[in-house]
Amino acid sequence: MKKIIIEGKKDLKGKIKVSGAKNSALALVPAAILAKDEVVIENVPNISDIDSLSEILVNLGAKVERGNSTLKVDTSSVNKLIISEDISKKLRASYYFMGALLGKYNKVEMYFPGGCSIGSRPIDLHLKGFEALGAKVKEDGNKYIITAKKLKGANIYLDFPSVGATINIMFAAVMAEGETVIENAAKEPEISNVATFLNNMGAEIRGAGTSEIIIRGAKDLKGCSTEVIPDRIEAGTYVVLSAMAGKNVEVENLIPSHIDSLLIKLYELGFDVKTKSNSVIVKKTSVERPVIVRTQVYPGFPTDLQQPITPLLMSIKGTSELEETIYENRFQHVPYLNDMGGKIKVKGQVIKITGPTSFKGTTVRATDLRAGACLVLAALFAKGTTVIEDAQHILRGYENIVEKLENIGASIKIEED
Repeated sequence: MKKIIIEGKKDLKGKIKVSGAKNSALALVPAAILAKDEVVIENVPNISDIDSLSEILVNLGAKVERGNSTLKVDTSSVNKLIISEDISKKLRASYYFMGALLGKYNKVEMYFPGGCSIGSRPIDLHLKGFEALGAKVKEDGNKYIITAKKLKGANIYLDFPSVGATINIMFAAVMAEGETVIENAAKEPEISNVATFLNNMGAEIRGAGTSEIIIRGAKDLKGCSTEVIPDRIEAGTYVVLSAMAGKNVEVENLIPSHIDSLLIKLYELGFDVKTKSNSVIVKKTSVERPVIVRTQVYPGFPTDLQQPITPLLMSIKGTSELEETIYENRFQHVPYLNDMGGKIKVKGQVIKITGPTSFKGTTVRATDLRAGACLVLAALFAKGTTVIEDAQHILRGYENIVEKLENIGASIKIEED
């Protein structure tokens, strides 16, 4: 197990560069299965989840070449359509191989995927989409065997605009016979990033980024290159840090419009937010006030920024409210924040945060990826030393987080138990 040790209350200043989007890369890498030739993916973040996906590809028979931020994948030698339990449970995004292998080979066998324990995240919408396209789904314990004689286009309505289901159905549909229409599709920027990649391969996808996506099946897909968009959640996390720092931390290599919902909340809180074409800097003002935050699907406030914004709300005088509407188990960080001096009360899916808080260092635990990021932010502004246990969760989604924070003056290091 890894732990991150932070000595707080350091003077933070400088620039933080945002890496490629984790949630895009985790879909783009399995999408490589669909091409008959080599694909090249640029701006891939160096995180442990990418290591796990690369392991799955190699296990299937693909050839994977990893550079500093480039991933080359040749799936022409794939000779296996089964993903073992020990690999699939490492990360939830392994489920993207369901749609990709089904779309390319009309068959896949794999176990229920793993990931952070933040609440129920069933894959029923994915499976219903596959069945609508003509696949048969057989469950054997926590193993899924999905087969199809032929995939045919269909009209599919998602009961919830799930990012994972939208992408997985796209993967299954790109080589299906005829036209597929996904209604109530997710609109996240990652959807458009994936659709661009597939279109570069030769797919015909229209409407990505809207609630209706239309896919016309292609006979085969060729190799190509693509680039991962900047990570809006990493960007949002560091923009919150910029706000807490006060004036001297600039976050660059981001797309400001992708985090509009966060920037609007910062305006409501009373901060001075300066945006450029690809960077943001936040300054404190004499007017700071509590707010109400409610997580929603994109373009609403992201559930993945609910935890990272909490330390900022703790620093504001008054009582803010934060409601989580997406996952039912995403307040596991609250007891640790209270141990660090917080005054947070949980009632159902709402937390009430009373500030200002004098953060104090202590030993805490990262229960999941974004909870870990939240604790890092709190630790940077705490008096004394904070030890964050189970830090491997943080490393799953934040590339070079230690180096990036050291570069702006933080006292931070990783140790292995």
